[in-house]
Amino acid sequence: MSELRDGIMGLCVGDALGVPVEFMAREDLAEYPVTGMRAYGTHQQPAGTWSDDTSLTLCLLDSLSHGLDLRDTMERFADWFVHGAYTPHGDAFDIGTGTRMAIDRFLKGADPLECGGRGEHNNGNGSLMRILPLVFYLRATHGEGLAGRIHQDYRIMEVIHDVCRLTHGHRRSQIACGIYVLIAEQLIGAQDRETAVRKGLQKAAQWYEEHPGYAEELTVYSRLLDPDFANLSEEQISSGGYVVHTLEAALWCFLGTDRYRTCVLKAVNLGDDTDTVAAVAGGLAGLFYGSEAIAPEWLETIVRREFVEDLCGNAQRVFQRRRQNG
Repeated sequence: MSELRDGIMGLCVGDALGVPVEFMAREDLAEYPVTGMRAYGTHQQPAGTWSDDTSLTLCLLDSLSHGLDLRDTMERFADWFVHGAYTPHGDAFDIGTGTRMAIDRFLKGADPLECGGRGEHNNGNGSLMRILPLVFYLRATHGEGLAGRIHQDYRIMEVIHDVCRLTHGHRRSQIACGIYVLIAEQLIGAQDRETAVRKGLQKAAQWYEEHPGYAEELTVYSRLLDPDFANLSEEQISSGGYVVHTLEAALWCFLGTDRYRTCVLKAVNLGDDTDTVAAVAGGLAGLFYGSEAIAPEWLETIVRREFVEDLCGNAQRVFQRRRQNG
């Protein structure tokens, strides 16, 4: 199950590459593009510092290694938010509005599944950026080939949607998470990224088309289902914090490159929400190319790398035992 480390480290490195230039304009990055790890910049952090994308991913991963417990997951999110747990330097920074509001609701006593905002304006990318650990949990509990099981086992999609709802309750965000998890799982052991992405997309779309409430929302993802999506020009790709744009940008970068390095650098240099787009793209690229494809000098720069890898190793052992024991 080295694929767990591949995906999480791919996400973490992409996140860290994007942190120093978050919110920078695409035009400015075109003049001074990111080519490796930078220090300081937007958030005044040392090189190799990861943000809330990785922190919340690690919260979820650590929680799932103890089983699916949504209250436990929210408690870990709150520990990150209040006490700086799961952070590179002991302080949470770059906290999205939707996530902040959801944790506030939880701290005031709301049920975990009632914490995420449900309005159309509550569709930031804060649930998508942290959803990757569910791939490994669901493979351990429901078996491999998730995309082929979702029509017989409703619980797979329900779990994805529930974990999304902790911070983002709108169905548009749930669909983004469902698409991403099914694509990511298809990439494990795949030989052809286009085929894997297409199968994950098609299986997800079919499920959502068959479920009222979701079918109506699926239309906002129509560009992803277009066979020519990967051929869109850079000018047609937005890289802000809207969940649809983040998923589009990440998949466009992944499909339009052939190495981990070029994928994440392409994502960062789109500008705007650089860390999250690169984290989402980096998770996919890490799964497909493997963590050995990540530049050693990038991995060596990651702050608290041993902590991140220890969490990956522990979760991997737990999920492996779960699969072996049925």
